[in-house]
Amino acid sequence: DPYFKKTVKKAQKNWRKVIALAVKHGIPVPTLGSALSYFDSYRTENLPQNLLQGQRDYFGAHTYERKDKPRGEFFHIDWPDPKRPQIKA
Repeated sequence: DPYFKKTVKKAQKNWRKVIALAVKHGIPVPTLGSALSYFDSYRTENLPQNLLQGQRDYFGAHTYERKDKPRGEFFHIDWPDPKRPQIKA
């Protein structure tokens, strides 16, 4: 919705200030902080999802995609091996 897009975009500077000020004074604002993180995740083209993908691969061998390889090409790291070889899945 264009109205909400405009409104949130206009308010985001002050939204960040409110969260920063609350944190500075030791006031917990988990909902505001989480909402801002959610908003940032939607407006950012490239996110640092490599950490999440690495954790998923480590704990459940879920594999991961690399940005420097074609979409749909998956890899897995043999985590117990000290050399940590990367295996094409």
